[in-house]
Amino acid sequence: MAIKITKETLKDGSIRWRARGVSTGKDPLTGKRTQRTVSGKTKGEVEREVRRIGTAVDRNTYVKPWNGSVSDVLDSYLRAATRGKEANTVAAYKHSLRIPRERLGQRRALSVTRDDVEALVDFALTEGRARGGKPGTGLGGASVRGMLGRLSASFEMAVDDGRLPRNPARKVSAGKRTKRDYITWSEDEANRFLAVADADRLAPVWRLYLYGLRRGEAAGLEWDRKVRVGTRTRQAVDLDAGTVTIGPTRVVVSGKIIGKDTPKSANGWRTLPLDKTVTAQLRALRDLQQIEAITAGAAYEGGLHVASDELGRPVNPEWLSTEFHRLAARAGCPRIRLHDTRHTSNTLMAAAGVPVHIRAAWLGQTRDVNESVYTHARDEDFGVAGGTLSGIFTPGVAGM
Repeated sequence: MAIKITKETLKDGSIRWRARGVSTGKDPLTGKRTQRTVSGKTKGEVEREVRRIGTAVDRNTYVKPWNGSVSDVLDSYLRAATRGKEANTVAAYKHSLRIPRERLGQRRALSVTRDDVEALVDFALTEGRARGGKPGTGLGGASVRGMLGRLSASFEMAVDDGRLPRNPARKVSAGKRTKRDYITWSEDEANRFLAVADADRLAPVWRLYLYGLRRGEAAGLEWDRKVRVGTRTRQAVDLDAGTVTIGPTRVVVSGKIIGKDTPKSANGWRTLPLDKTVTAQLRALRDLQQIEAITAGAAYEGGLHVASDELGRPVNPEWLSTEFHRLAARAGCPRIRLHDTRHTSNTLMAAAGVPVHIRAAWLGQTRDVNESVYTHARDEDFGVAGGTLSGIFTPGVAGM
């Protein structure tokens, strides 16, 4: 029997279309037939939903309407997706879903449509920024794709759990993916920076960043810390051996500084040999900090970390980024992120012929990441390539 769809005018004057008595199959416990009412803003919307329900009932895939909110969907996903993850990773996942939670969180999950998700993406691309730039401006494509990917995964999990009949974000796109145009320093620019940074109190810290350490790795270095790498225990900073062993880090998560006993990944555990310059700078800094401790007396707060201030307090990793920009500006170098010093060191090593597996191990990453993300061609590299081809394709007469 055909379902009758009626038009109703609500108290606020808006129009709703309803189909009552839509069969939803049989209750699995009682065996009795069940029904529901389908409502929508247009007659066509109700007709499509009635057809969808009928098809789902025939295929035995019908899902009973769930009253949970979008926030419930996101919470369920985050519990599963972040289990066992590091605090900074958990914070990144939560932040990536900030906009969906703020704009759709109170909505009944079943009511969210593809149009709602499309509108969410449009907002994120034009007004969604809350930090890392001017608030109210658009987020970058990578950030929006990350948001959309996790939102879609959240809805997909709800579908798998039988809470939702479909994923409204499945076919939504955040636009074409474009490769980030990384800026790295040339050898001359890197040396100009070091000429300025070498006169700074934390000279060895800046040099370690140009040698490829992550921000949190250099910020977390402790003078007398023992670090176990594999079966061997080493001193984090060994001035006699001229090495640093990477393990504990200091990172910023949601505005809070967190000291971690482990590096970013398993590849992060490593012992790096240092040249005479940075070893001498570390020794000089250690001597200076011991003098500062005597001068400050009871006001001195430990001085365990290499990157600490005059009172022995470990510096804020965010301050290191700010100070890096100040020193780079004084050196007249192009503005790059502190993290881009890793890209710079890797690219310069690649140009010098250091094999990729060694570069990857030095930076504490996988070979695939090193090749696909951290190795970049500069204009001068094209000159090398052109010179090589010129040497191959020398003028001559065919057959001679």
